[in-house]
Amino acid sequence: MTERLMLLDTASLYYRAFYGVPDRRASPGAPPNNAVRGLLDMVATLLTTYRPTHLAACWDNDWRPAFRVEAIPTYKAHRAVEGRPDVEDTPEALVPQVPVIVEVLAALGLPRLGADGYEADDVIGTLVHRHRGRGPVDVVTGDRDLFQLVDDEASVRVLYTARGGVRDPDIVTQSFLRNKYDIDTGPAYADMATLRGDTSDGLPGVAGIGEKTAAALINRYGGLAALRAALAEGDPHLKGARRARLEEASDYLDVAPKVVAVATDCPIEETDLSLPEAVAHPDLLLDLVDSHDLRSPVNRVLAALQVAID
Repeated sequence: MTERLMLLDTASLYYRAFYGVPDRRASPGAPPNNAVRGLLDMVATLLTTYRPTHLAACWDNDWRPAFRVEAIPTYKAHRAVEGRPDVEDTPEALVPQVPVIVEVLAALGLPRLGADGYEADDVIGTLVHRHRGRGPVDVVTGDRDLFQLVDDEASVRVLYTARGGVRDPDIVTQSFLRNKYDIDTGPAYADMATLRGDTSDGLPGVAGIGEKTAAALINRYGGLAALRAALAEGDPHLKGARRARLEEASDYLDVAPKVVAVATDCPIEETDLSLPEAVAHPDLLLDLVDSHDLRSPVNRVLAALQVAID
């Protein structure tokens, strides 16, 4: 049977759950659980709808990796706690739920993979690279950065949850990229995004070059490296303010591609990502269900796993 791999950008999903699922604790003293419940419901929906044979919950072992910050110091700087650049500013009620998510995934037997010094995006990029040729891959995220992995030939697509959630995601293929951004491939999207920049990640981009202009330049020259070569060689089509802006952004363009590009070589051990046929730690799961009021969402995941395996 062909392997169908699903890769979860886990933090993207549990943040969405935290903000989208009401806090319905029976008493104010009960532990918060809306992010946990919401994430489990998302997993159940994804399993039922897309029937993966393999799954990994990909993790940010480092939300702001040193190699990206060294290249561009503003990278995600606005998300840090004031005075503590290595600590992400996380909502108070979400903080205690993240360890619970770790425990629930472990109890269910759903693989969770991270790599020290790397973000979940990099783990996803590495697993996509390793899986090439084995079967289709669905990347589930609310982050456009991962559009760079889209590859019709390798059957890699993104289920983009930013608008419709996991119940009605945008299915991002190369056709989607063409229709939405006038860009033909995942790597071309990364080049376009480098020129455009991304304020949500602290990437300034090239001043005066928005999404449409960036796409037109990448299409004309075939890629960022070719565009910069044409600039250096004095291409007459690059003139005036556009030339000046690209030249002024030279230092940024020297380093930005390695910040924007997801890694494909994270140090991740080979792991069996097959869906579990049985609960890995029943006692732990029962404790979590009781202590965090998770009976309904856990039961939905267990039922969805049974459907997916059958």
